[in-house]
Amino acid sequence: MPGRLVRSQTAQRVAVLLGSREGRKHLGTYGWKSGMPVIMTQPAEKLDDVMGLVSVHQGPVLVALTDPRTDVLKFLHISETSPALEVVKESEQGCLIGDLFHDAEHCGMKTFRVKYWKHSAVAHAIPFFADNELAKPFHTPAGSAI
Repeated sequence: MPGRLVRSQTAQRVAVLLGSREGRKHLGTYGWKSGMPVIMTQPAEKLDDVMGLVSVHQGPVLVALTDPRTDVLKFLHISETSPALEVVKESEQGCLIGDLFHDAEHCGMKTFRVKYWKHSAVAHAIPFFADNELAKPFHTPAGSAI
């Protein structure tokens, strides 16, 4: 179950970041509020599936993943869908959450819509938190249970 292990490690890193004053301040600068849901994901998960989880929550959410190439903890702030936004073309079938991260990181933010949504939402890339020890990758000792 490698997917579960990756999500668990991402969740632990998110908990460490949110457990620090500096981490909360950094994320708060980009729209995070105490109690805001954080969805753990992996780059290869289908965008529709991840946004299905986002839809369960009221209000904006953070989506977190650990980049498998760099081991960097990344976040997207996902707004609520809104009739005030231009209704954009629905994301292509099979689009991955990693694709949305890539697009949002290169543009700063991305308006998008998945097949189940009537209205669009905005994904805003949160810059990497590289202030101190919290930015270092988290490694579980071999043989440890998560």
